[in-house]
Amino acid sequence: MCGRYALSGDRDFYADYYQADEVAAESLDASWNVAPTDPVYVVAEHRERATTEAEGGGSGAGVVRVKRMLGTMSWGLLPHWAKDRRGISINARAETVATKPAFRDAFSRHRCLIPADGFYEWAPKDKGRTPHWVYRADGHPMSFAGIWAARKDDDSGGWLRTCAIITTKAEGVVADIHDRMPVALAEDTWDAWLSRDIIDTGEAMTLLRPKDPDLIMEHEVSSEVNNVRNNGRHLPDPV
Repeated sequence: MCGRYALSGDRDFYADYYQADEVAAESLDASWNVAPTDPVYVVAEHRERATTEAEGGGSGAGVVRVKRMLGTMSWGLLPHWAKDRRGISINARAETVATKPAFRDAFSRHRCLIPADGFYEWAPKDKGRTPHWVYRADGHPMSFAGIWAARKDDDSGGWLRTCAIITTKAEGVVADIHDRMPVALAEDTWDAWLSRDIIDTGEAMTLLRPKDPDLIMEHEVSSEVNNVRNNGRHLPDPV
């Protein structure tokens, strides 16, 4: 499960980190308590068809340009066939993402990376739950495996783009806190994961290999993070 995370870098940082060919993202404020329905940065493959002139000046064949794009989407996947926004899913289980109707089309053709400083997870205790901060030991962003969908917004008439984070069985230090964790992908899988040429779900499933869990660290944090209205750079600090 992943219900909160932090995203504190600016647009230029993520564009550079993911070597984006194009930026179509609005500039978002830093957030140390990202919650469902918030706008978030997303990296996806974008394709556009351009017409070139053939040799001799005649009309040319269409050429497909493939770009890695940084954009913004709303966290909480809303399938194109959903009747209203109440049917969003912030997470998709790796075990069923290829077969569940709400996710299978997006998993086949609309995969993305969702950057994060790290994420919060809550460990059970005698009374209530204790929040923990989970992050990479080297300080680099996590790159969550994600899926996205687009549909016309009934209110504005524009396009509404939404995303969800894929989760899997917890490993390493996270297993001591919770039974699920986001799939954070290693850099050598990014190109294949984003590629819209890979539509075979079996092939895509082989890419869901979490980054080395030994590189992941965690510590307990203040219960302030429980309230989405609390948002400050101190939230990931250990208590």
